[in-house]
Amino acid sequence: MKRGIFIIALLFSVQIFAQAIYEDERYVPETDPAVLKNLDEWQGKKFGLLMHWGTYSQWGIVESWSICPEDYGWCERKKGSNPSNYNDYIKDYEGLRKTFNPVKFDPAKWAKAAKYAGMKYMVFTTKHHDGFNMYDTKYSDYKITSKDVPFHTNPKADVLKEIFNSFRGEGISTGAYFSKPDWHNENYWDPYFPPFDRNVNYDPSLYPEKWQKYVDFTHNQILEILSNYGKVDILWLDGGWVRKRDQVNITENYAEKFTENESKNGFIKHRVVDQDPKMDELVVKARAKQPGLIVVDRAVHGKNQNYLTPEGRVPEKTLPYPWESCIPAGGGWSYSPGATYMTGRQGIHMLIDIVAKGGNLLLNVAPSPEGEWDKGAYDLLQAYGDWMKVNSTAIYNTKPIEPFKEDNICLTQNKAGNVFAFYLAKEGEDKIPAAVTVKSISPKKGTKITMLGSKTSLKWTKEGNGFKVIIPESLRNNLPAKEAWTLKIEAINR
Repeated sequence: MKRGIFIIALLFSVQIFAQAIYEDERYVPETDPAVLKNLDEWQGKKFGLLMHWGTYSQWGIVESWSICPEDYGWCERKKGSNPSNYNDYIKDYEGLRKTFNPVKFDPAKWAKAAKYAGMKYMVFTTKHHDGFNMYDTKYSDYKITSKDVPFHTNPKADVLKEIFNSFRGEGISTGAYFSKPDWHNENYWDPYFPPFDRNVNYDPSLYPEKWQKYVDFTHNQILEILSNYGKVDILWLDGGWVRKRDQVNITENYAEKFTENESKNGFIKHRVVDQDPKMDELVVKARAKQPGLIVVDRAVHGKNQNYLTPEGRVPEKTLPYPWESCIPAGGGWSYSPGATYMTGRQGIHMLIDIVAKGGNLLLNVAPSPEGEWDKGAYDLLQAYGDWMKVNSTAIYNTKPIEPFKEDNICLTQNKAGNVFAFYLAKEGEDKIPAAVTVKSISPKKGTKITMLGSKTSLKWTKEGNGFKVIIPESLRNNLPAKEAWTLKIEAINR
């Protein structure tokens, strides 16, 4: 994942974030009954936590990408003793392991905050593209438990074990983020060749034995996580360029590059390479270890992408398949000093908007090099939790109902046929108006309408194809929540 220019105000402008082309991505439905059951339950959870954490947090830079020799803004090098020299930079970057000592690491505190916020699942970076392992793998010495990492003597040195146990203890299901490319591994970036870009730096078809060693290494590490760290609910794979490609796909991808500004003079910032990780085989082996495992082979169209993951954006409409928007809570994906976090209002409105469109929100919080979360992260999760205590029944286990949103009112429905209308507070509003009109749905005659958090039955009248509900002054002066208020309509006309 890449750090974009993260401007909080833009998060809530769907027109800016959403690009219709992405909303037409192909989806291949799963057929395994156990996976389908788990996927259905996952869709009902709605709200999850993502964490990017590694040695790079010490420099407060984008995760991994600065060691990638591509000319993109997120690959820039500014730290180290000599950032203008790539080889010097790599030495300094990999040397960060020798000072990584997050002694304030307290995953129990994170898990309690996530539970209070209403998060039902989490995904943690076991390994990012730089190849540094945040767990005790036996297949690499480039790991947090190595003897040259100061933290290795800490009782909590196997951070993946500690995190998974802490979150499971709070009833939160677990997911393992794993990077398919490993820029530290000699069978991905062979030391004989310089790295060209994000891809494998040799031709797998010319060196099939070397590539097979890398495939075996990747499979072994993933199966290691699925064998040694208890129940894992989601395998969340990143690095979608590591994939099997046929000649048609390669030709089409290069044609796209040469029609873009990037390649007008023939220079290509990164190549398109057939590098088959044998995902079909891996998934079979993975589900033998963890039956019903949800697999998310991100950005690779096919049966191994059980749900899609719009990154850093919210789609502009409902989508006909399971999906999750992954969004940074503040700063970027990785830790950045002085990061500005979403306000409670921004975060709550985003969650409601995503859920009304049928998606889940995976909110990223980045731990510091000391192993702490910023106060801004805790404040945001506190605001979520305060609101969810009152309104969560309108979030969990709900589905979209057309038109899903009108003006500042979002809609969801539950299996019982109840419809929920969220009134999102407008700029400067600290209470719901005295009368709220919803134009797109019509309550059944005599049906009951209430506000979640209040037992008061609200008066309403039919208006055209919709209705108007009156909010009494006594309720407006003693509202059960802030930022958004939820009207529950017991039954509507279909």
